[in-house]
Amino acid sequence: MRLLIIEDEPDLLDSLAEAMREDGYAVDEATDGEDGLSKALYSNYDAIVLDVMLPGMSGFTVLEKLRLKKKTPVLVLTARSATPDRVRGLDAGADDYLPKPYELPELLARIRALIRRTAGNASTVIRIQDVSIDFAAHTVTKAGTAILLTARELALVEYLAQHRGRIITREQLYEHLFDENDDTLSNLLDVHVSHLRKKLGHEFITTRRGLGYVIE
Repeated sequence: MRLLIIEDEPDLLDSLAEAMREDGYAVDEATDGEDGLSKALYSNYDAIVLDVMLPGMSGFTVLEKLRLKKKTPVLVLTARSATPDRVRGLDAGADDYLPKPYELPELLARIRALIRRTAGNASTVIRIQDVSIDFAAHTVTKAGTAILLTARELALVEYLAQHRGRIITREQLYEHLFDENDDTLSNLLDVHVSHLRKKLGHEFITTRRGLGYVIE
């Protein structure tokens, strides 16, 4: 899953990005409202973490402009915790509003919930055949046995499982699994799919030639 963090405080931005990457997300960063809006409009993120007090353009304005064109899930993360600010943010189109200071486990849980709801999944666990994928614990089991996956393999199977039954193009997978600084070779996606089939079963991921991949 790919996130955009729009935050102007360098230390907080670095710590947030590091925590999100450790949790398995691909992360892009922006330090002002205009750059954040530009990236949010250009790329398709699974969720955006947005500060309110930004140079150039406030987070509220970023949100209002974004909502004219896209429905990307947005979590507002800000020190402005007064009720009028919360109301303004939610009315402007925020999907969630978390005041600073915050606890990292809660932030991560809220992001997972946003992504689940957007994909139409209420549960943190998806079961497909004898494979169980736990999005909160970031674990995968097959017939009750834990399967060891790399971070990129896990991100790939989580994304396909979230959108099971739908063909996902290679372009969509690259857009949602790799950040803007990733220079991964294009054939690496095929390698990950091959490894997942060996671990989870050859029929678990279906290739639709010329279209993409799907978990039926």
